Amino acid sequence: MAITQIRHPTAGHSYYQRKRSEGKGRKEALRCLKRRLADVVYRTMAYRTGIPL
Repeated sequence: MAITQIRHPTAGHSYYQRKRSEGKGRKEALRCLKRRLADVVYRTMAYRTGIPL
């Protein structure tokens, strides 16, 4: 999912490029993007199931 976000003009691509411009390497920027995507998925699942955050 993260690789697809990087390859296409999406919010994930912008986030990845921002991390790269901050001086992070490719792997570290990718890790940051994966973490952000995981947070979004978790919040979506929690919201839909009623789990309090």
